[in-house]
Amino acid sequence: MQVTLSETDRLEFVLKKFRRQIAKSGLFQDMKRKRFYEAPGAQRRRKEKAAARRKAKTAHRREHQYQ
Repeated sequence: MQVTLSETDRLEFVLKKFRRQIAKSGLFQDMKRKRFYEAPGAQRRRKEKAAARRKAKTAHRREHQYQ
């Protein structure tokens, strides 16, 4: 991750920009997930649950899109 800054940028602004980039890339979520060992079965269940959430979300959007 790189944040380009000029000499006039405030530290708070630069940190906020950096945090936004980290959140957008998903790096922080990945670090949190990899902090502890996760069994292969638990990984599979987590991924299946996330896929089900995405599927339900797209179905909900489609349902309300045409109304």
